[in-house]
Amino acid sequence: MAAASSSLARRAVSWRRLLLSRAFAATAVPPKRVLVPVAAGTEPIEAAATADVLNRAGARVTVATVASAPSGDEGLLVEAAYGVKLVADGRVADLEAEAFDLIALPGGMPGSAHLRDCKVLEKMVKKHAENGGLYGAICAAPAVALAHWGMLKGLKATCYPSFIEKFPADVIPVNSRVVVDRNAVTSQGPGTSVEFALALVEQLYGKEKMEEVAGPLYVRPQHGAEYTLEELNSVEWKCSGTPQVLVPVANGSEEIEALTIIDVLRRAGANVIVASVEDKLQIVTRRHKFNLIADMMLDEAAKMEFDLIVMPGGLQGAEKFASTDKLVDLLKKQAESNKPYGAICASPAHVLEPHGLLKGKKATAFPPMAHLLKDQSQCEDRVVIDGNLITSKAPGTATEFALAIVDKLFGREKAVSMAKQLIFM
Repeated sequence: MAAASSSLARRAVSWRRLLLSRAFAATAVPPKRVLVPVAAGTEPIEAAATADVLNRAGARVTVATVASAPSGDEGLLVEAAYGVKLVADGRVADLEAEAFDLIALPGGMPGSAHLRDCKVLEKMVKKHAENGGLYGAICAAPAVALAHWGMLKGLKATCYPSFIEKFPADVIPVNSRVVVDRNAVTSQGPGTSVEFALALVEQLYGKEKMEEVAGPLYVRPQHGAEYTLEELNSVEWKCSGTPQVLVPVANGSEEIEALTIIDVLRRAGANVIVASVEDKLQIVTRRHKFNLIADMMLDEAAKMEFDLIVMPGGLQGAEKFASTDKLVDLLKKQAESNKPYGAICASPAHVLEPHGLLKGKKATAFPPMAHLLKDQSQCEDRVVIDGNLITSKAPGTATEFALAIVDKLFGREKAVSMAKQLIFM
């Protein structure tokens, strides 16, 4: 009898749990839906930061191409700016009847012009705004798309500085990194992307959620200020010609970090090879599950010589890097040859440290993982250069990290010029 009673009690508890879970499911608030339209020439940092940060807030983000193309994954391929290839989740044309809580346009040219010329997207944004929905745009897109559609009439707005004169007379131009006026949020460029995305989070969810999301990003305390870096044991990073840079990527790599490194170094003039350590070229990033197409497989890249090997973070991606013998061998040969190598976020702690690549070196890493470093003396720094090694902390330090690499490969003048071009400082 006791055993039977015990069994009945367990069943009763199980049923109560099931009923409670069903009741919770019935009352649970569905995630807010966000549309990020993209096109050929879209600025990848802006698209990735918007999708990544809003996903961190709990939004269901859809990246959709404005192109009309054949069905299947091939038709969803988007050749963004600086040679970055993305695979969209779907097409804007197929989403016209769907409701979104936010529509956010990344910039870039000719990407912004392609967004402007998409009649379905124009119709969607106008209807969305008429219904009181939140909408935003960054870089060239506020002037080229939103203002062209009449979506900024009578509002304060900003955009990339060289496009601000394209605002019509009915827009109130403001030279600020992010501007919020009623339901419109606008911003200036790649270097303001995270600030833009956090402003969108605050408008959708409130200040408390924005601060919760911002914390693990480790954003700069003073936006727009000149960036600083900690350099120890300074040595010249020598290149025989155009710097050859290897950026390995894996499923679970952090998209803001990966795309910032690729974008900024290509802007600076480096030849950046993006190599997949998976069994195919297409990799799925950490947060939004951004689909990024690598240039080649690591096996092919391993036959080449590189002036720098630099890894993005993301825990899953870093763990894959650490278990990829070919990549570890390349890193060890790079270090033994006194050639530059680097990592950000999870990768210093999960790739470099366990393989002895931080021995005798100062480094930083993602703060919750910094305890894994044997020498934690520089972990408070956002970017650390020690001889031929460079490390950094998190998505919010990715631009500083990339600019520090530009500084070492091309010189301080070039790095400062790039920082201004990005609207980072």
